[in-house]
Amino acid sequence: MTKDPVCGMTVDDKSPHRSTHAGQTYLFCSAACKTKFEEEPERYAARAEGAGDRASRP
Repeated sequence: MTKDPVCGMTVDDKSPHRSTHAGQTYLFCSAACKTKFEEEPERYAARAEGAGDRASRP
C-alpha cells in the first residue's frame, strides 16, 4: 500500500491509476487525482518524496 501524492489517501498497489515521472511510478486513488498530478507533477512529486510515498515499482 502507498499514499496518493495528491490527496494522501491510501492506495492499493494494484490501482489502475498510475503515472510515471522522472523514472518513478506514482499510484492514485482515482483518475481525477492522476490528472491533477499530471498537470503539476513537480508539485506533487516533491510532496511524495518528502513523505516517502512513491511506488518504486512500475
